[in-house]
Amino acid sequence: SDEYASVRLLTSIANDEGQDIRIVTEIISPDGAVVATKDNTRKINHGKPFEQNFLVNAPRLWSPETPYLYKAVSKIYADGKLADEYTTRFGIRSIEIVADKGFFLNGKHRKFQGVCNHHDLGPLGAAVNVAALRRQLTLLKDMGCDAVRTSHNMPAPELVQLCDEMGFMMMLEPFDEWDIAKCKNGYHRYFGEWAERDMVNMLRQYRNNPSVVMWSVGNEVPTQCSPEGYKVASFLQDICHREDPTRPVTCGMDQVTCVLKNGFAAMIDVPGFNYRTHRYLEAYEKLPQNIVLGSETSSTVSSRGVYKFPVEKRGDAKYEDHQSSGYDLEHCSWSNVPDEDFALADDYPWTIGQFVWTGFDYLGEPSPYDTDAWPSHSSLFGIIDLASLPKDRYYLYRSLWNKSVNTLHVLPHWTWPGREGENTPVFVYTNYPSAELFVNGKSFGKQHKLTAEESKALQGKDALALQRRYRLMWMDVPYEPGEVKVVAYDAAGKPVEEKVIRTAGKPHHLEVVADRNRLKADGKDLAYITVRVVDKDGNLCPADSRMVNFSVKGAGRYRAAANGDATSLDLFHLPKMPAFSGQLTAIVQASVQPGEIIFEAKAKGLKSGKLILQTGK
Repeated sequence: SDEYASVRLLTSIANDEGQDIRIVTEIISPDGAVVATKDNTRKINHGKPFEQNFLVNAPRLWSPETPYLYKAVSKIYADGKLADEYTTRFGIRSIEIVADKGFFLNGKHRKFQGVCNHHDLGPLGAAVNVAALRRQLTLLKDMGCDAVRTSHNMPAPELVQLCDEMGFMMMLEPFDEWDIAKCKNGYHRYFGEWAERDMVNMLRQYRNNPSVVMWSVGNEVPTQCSPEGYKVASFLQDICHREDPTRPVTCGMDQVTCVLKNGFAAMIDVPGFNYRTHRYLEAYEKLPQNIVLGSETSSTVSSRGVYKFPVEKRGDAKYEDHQSSGYDLEHCSWSNVPDEDFALADDYPWTIGQFVWTGFDYLGEPSPYDTDAWPSHSSLFGIIDLASLPKDRYYLYRSLWNKSVNTLHVLPHWTWPGREGENTPVFVYTNYPSAELFVNGKSFGKQHKLTAEESKALQGKDALALQRRYRLMWMDVPYEPGEVKVVAYDAAGKPVEEKVIRTAGKPHHLEVVADRNRLKADGKDLAYITVRVVDKDGNLCPADSRMVNFSVKGAGRYRAAANGDATSLDLFHLPKMPAFSGQLTAIVQASVQPGEIIFEAKAKGLKSGKLILQTGK
């Protein structure tokens, strides 16, 4: 609590050989002060851990908003001599799951605003780079995301450490397969011999990390539909409870009919459902836990800067260009659009939040083009694309999830040669309750977000009734070149912010903007540089796809580039990449020598873009 914390430290000691062991431990606060000390001597019996208990007064509690970290520094003495020293970083916080009420962190009710992420780093590949992980988490933080599910793999220690420091709750998940095969060469071949050892490794590695608030024992495993599948789930859950009694256990289940009938879902601490939003209420009423977690949600598909007409909500929509519409109304046959998950979180206290599939696009699974994929090689699920550029959907989540900033985002772009006079709907993603749309000075009226009751009253009459709770939509707007202006109003009806987008002229130059201007000269640090094709006034040219060439000189090197186009076969590591929807990202890496990095982007027919980055120790 805010008043005090009880800290229990168990130290396992090898080679003690029956001698007297003395451990002196200091608890060090986030600001470096020693706030508790224990000096204990005893014999270790039967290999049991050495136990020490501490009281920390007025602790600083860890949360996504306040990621305070403590350290326990233990010195181990054998026969009066210092034999070892060990530092454990930890956080002080409480977690609780309450039936019918939901999830509580430090006694406060909250819902997971989470994403699922694979381990890869887009154009950089699968090897860990801390700067790239930090870049991903920085973008997610700005969106208002507060939780990450490691799907479906044990995480790199670097990721968990960053989540501790930056303030993300984590669900760690080691398995995509148990004892029944999902694929020929899968983990089922090793499950019997390795499952417990692998689980214990993960649990002991991460049980002191405050960011970790829940273990997941599997994802969409075929075993969930086996009559005896609950025994395997129980076996894995028991390992979690034995190694770490402090955290609840979940499992990502997609076969709802099976798991409600065979007892599988009833024995997991936290029933986690992958999609199946239409069955949440049924599951809540049938299961004894009386809570439901969205362990994997949404799987909306979209391509950054690509818009399809007419604008309508569709499952499994496919197009010749192998893209999906940026209006955020398209999904796979088995999934849904974000508004359904928003409404479940808003309307029922017993839903404990969601983990969206996915935070970032990743290589593979180019749904809905999975059966005729070529040349698609990347997912379209990401809220952020493979080039680390946010899609429109990013701002839909941000408008709901990030309560500390205002969001006012307008789509689509307004450069549509050949669409003059054709209907081109305008969507606005904002935290403000209402806004007014103007095209070339002409008002298209005000829209306001509907209440749950207003939205329900429109069901059956308006296909986008649910969307009107979370989006402002003008469905009848004839395109004419010029200026789109959106004026946002606060709850009192007062104009508070406006956003203008203009029709782009002829492509003129390359605009280059780095996510940071100073790098560490450690041979690993990265800068992500957004390259945009713009007209003479700086308006994005959204149809431009010309090749851009890069050069990097000085105290760094070119590392990779990506454009977010799932159909692009251009190689990430070569210093050239075509723009996609007028944009791309180049990544440069610092060398170990401090100095200047000079980056230049060139494209035929355009003025080049140049910037200088500083590196230092």
